[in-house]
Amino acid sequence: MDLFPALRTGSGRTALRFGARRLTYEGLAGAAGALARRIEGFPRVALWAEPGLETAVGAVAGLLAGVPVVPLNPKTGERELAHIVADSAPAAVLAAPGAALPAALTALERLDISVTPVTGTDTGTDTGTNADPRSPAFIVYTSGTTGPPKGAVVPRRAVAATLDAVAEAWRWTGEDVLVHGLPLFHVHGLIIGVLGPLRRGGELRHLGRFSVDGVARELAAGGTMLFGVPTMYHRLAEAVSTDQELVQALAGARLLVSGSAALPLHDHERLTAATGRRVIERYGMTETLMNTSVRVDGEPRPGSVGVPLSGVELRLVDEGGAPVTSYDGETIGEIQVRGENLFTGYLNRPDATAAAFDGDWFRTGDMAVCDPDGSVRIVGRKATDLIKSGGYKIGAGEIENALLDHPAVREAAVTGEPDADLGERVVAWVVAADPANPPGAGELADHVAAQLAPHKRPRTVRFLAALPRNDMGKIMKRSLARP
Repeated sequence: MDLFPALRTGSGRTALRFGARRLTYEGLAGAAGALARRIEGFPRVALWAEPGLETAVGAVAGLLAGVPVVPLNPKTGERELAHIVADSAPAAVLAAPGAALPAALTALERLDISVTPVTGTDTGTDTGTNADPRSPAFIVYTSGTTGPPKGAVVPRRAVAATLDAVAEAWRWTGEDVLVHGLPLFHVHGLIIGVLGPLRRGGELRHLGRFSVDGVARELAAGGTMLFGVPTMYHRLAEAVSTDQELVQALAGARLLVSGSAALPLHDHERLTAATGRRVIERYGMTETLMNTSVRVDGEPRPGSVGVPLSGVELRLVDEGGAPVTSYDGETIGEIQVRGENLFTGYLNRPDATAAAFDGDWFRTGDMAVCDPDGSVRIVGRKATDLIKSGGYKIGAGEIENALLDHPAVREAAVTGEPDADLGERVVAWVVAADPANPPGAGELADHVAAQLAPHKRPRTVRFLAALPRNDMGKIMKRSLARP
C-alpha cells in the first residue's frame, strides 16, 4: 500500500512549510527515508509531536519503515505520559534536535530527527507498497476522560481509506495548499492535516501556532484550504468585522473545514455574511478517523456534519440497541459505524475493544439525529450530553446553539444534573459577553424556550469566566461540577 506516491517521484515542489522552514518532496523523501532506515525492525516508536518539520518527517518515516508511531502530546502531564510509555513500550523516541524531553522519556533511546534535505529520491525503502494494509500505522491515545488513556491502533488501510474519502468529498487535489495550526499529536492535525496533503501531492503550511494574522497571511499567499476547530473559527468570526485583509483572504479560500466539536450557528453566520464562504463541518474520532462530512458540492446546512463518507456505513441505534428507522430529524440515537476507516482495537485492552463493538459496528458514544437525506446532526455525547428530563430526551448541543444566539452570551455549555422531580434538570454554564453585566437567568431560559421548546429551557444558569477546554478546543464537561 503506497501511501505517498509523490515521494517516489521526488519533485522540487514544496511539500511542507513551517514558518520559514520548508521541505520539498525530494527533501522529504531523503530525510524520511534516512530516518526510516534507522528504525526499520523496531516494534514501535514514540514521536514527540511538537509543531515542526521534524514531527512530519518522523510520522512519514514510520510509515515508510512499517513501524507503528505513537504520537505524544508535549503538554501531557508526567503521570499520564508515564502510563502511555509503559503501555505502548516504544523502542525509541523520535524528537527534534534540542527538544527538551520530560523525565518519563529519559529511559528510552532518543533518535534526533534530521530534516536536512538529502538529494536523490531513493528513500531506502519500498515506500510501504508491500506493507500489509491491516498492519498498524499509528497508536493514538484517547483523551482519558473515563479512565487511563487507551491506545487506539490505527491500521494503514484506515489512513488510506480516510484520506481518499475526504479527498473525494472535498475535491482535494495536488494543486491544493492546506493551511492549519492544529496540534500534531491528534488524528485531525497529524493524519488528516499533514498526511492528507502529502498523499495528494500537495502542500501543507503549518502556522506553528494558530493566529488570525497567520491565517490571513497564508491564505492570501496562495492557501486554498483551511482546517480549524471551533475556537479558532470563533476568533476569525470576531475579527472579520474589522479586518478587511482577513475577509479577503477567507473569501479567496476554496474550502474552510471545522471539526472536533460543533461550530456555533452564530459563528457560521458571521463568517458567511462577511466573506461569502461557508464553513463545512465533518465528524470523526480517534478510533474511526473521519466518518462524515458536508460535501464541498453539498447543500449549506449549519449544524450538520454531513453524510457518511465513501466506504463508511453509519446507523443510529436506540437505548435497546435496535436500529433507528425513522430519519426524521428528531429521533435521537447513538451513532454506530463500520468500514475500512476503523481502528483494529485498543492496545493491550481486549476487554475495552470487545465493549466498544456491537458485532462489527463500532459504538461511538455520540448521540445524533438523521435528516431524511441521511445528513447527521450530532446532539452530544451519550455520557454527558443526553439529558433525560421530565420524560423527554434532550440533546445538549441544540440548547448550546440557542444560548449562543443570544447577544449577551460569549460561550455556553449545557449539562444535566439530578433533579428529584424531573429526573435531570438542564443546567447552562455561560460566559457572558460583558462579565460586568451578565444576562439574567430567566431571560436566557425564556430565550431558549422561545427558540426550541419549553421543556428544553435551562432550569439553572451558572456564570463562569471561561469554559474548561482541552488542546483541541473541546469543552471538558466532566470538569463542570456543582459548586
